[in-house]
Amino acid sequence: MATPSKPSEAMIFYDVAMRPPIASTCCSPNPWKSRLALNFKNIAYSTTWVPLLDITQVRRALGVDACRKFGDGTDFYTLPILVDPSTNSKVGDSFDIAVYLQTKYPNSGSGNLFPPQKLDFVFNVDPALLVPLSERKESEQDEYSRFNTSVDAAFSAHVVLAVYNMPFDPATAEASKAVFIRRAGVKSWDDFEVKGEMRETLKESLRLMLGDLGKLFLRDTSGPFLLGEQASYADLIVGGWLHMLRATLPTDEWEEVMGWHGGVFGRLHDGLEKYAEVK
Repeated sequence: MATPSKPSEAMIFYDVAMRPPIASTCCSPNPWKSRLALNFKNIAYSTTWVPLLDITQVRRALGVDACRKFGDGTDFYTLPILVDPSTNSKVGDSFDIAVYLQTKYPNSGSGNLFPPQKLDFVFNVDPALLVPLSERKESEQDEYSRFNTSVDAAFSAHVVLAVYNMPFDPATAEASKAVFIRRAGVKSWDDFEVKGEMRETLKESLRLMLGDLGKLFLRDTSGPFLLGEQASYADLIVGGWLHMLRATLPTDEWEEVMGWHGGVFGRLHDGLEKYAEVK
């Protein structure tokens, strides 16, 4: 039996609802990775927007286990989730979603999400990170999996630059902030505000990290992607985090980031815009 190029029914994609208008304020990096992958593969889907405070309930109701744990061993329920009615499949991790799309629908869209390439960017994972990272088993996509872990760790180490400006829904903002306060073990939301010398130090650290990551994008300058004109899931991994920064950094700082290192990440962000439609 031939492998179908597309699912017979539209998929359902679960993302985090932020401040209205939701389609222009969504900023969670892992859902963004999956959205970019769905659009890359030209898969028909609709988005179900889930308020931050409802994620645990929705994930449990769908019967999708947590893919991460907090430092104390308790489950961390998060998004995205992808439901494919054509195969009765439910996938609850952004990397697993990309693998699923490529495995089930290899001939769809813009091609292979996982073309062979060397992704030798390493960033050591800090066990004290506010947001726990997914643990992964060995697979045929180990090169991409390791890259995903390192990129997640690298951006998560600097995410405090963005947390204070997250576009919460005003109707539930205080309750949502309380979740972050509890997770981080801080006293108040103001503790997330980073300014002055500390902010400049963190921005410089982010700039240096992006300089190391940017070296990979300079190996083929024929296009904005790691493989030049050919996009891959590795580009989408970085793109997911860029979308998070775009929605949460002050405008002048976002423009700085886009201009760093000869504009390599500005070109990447712009090059991924064709896969960034919010459906």
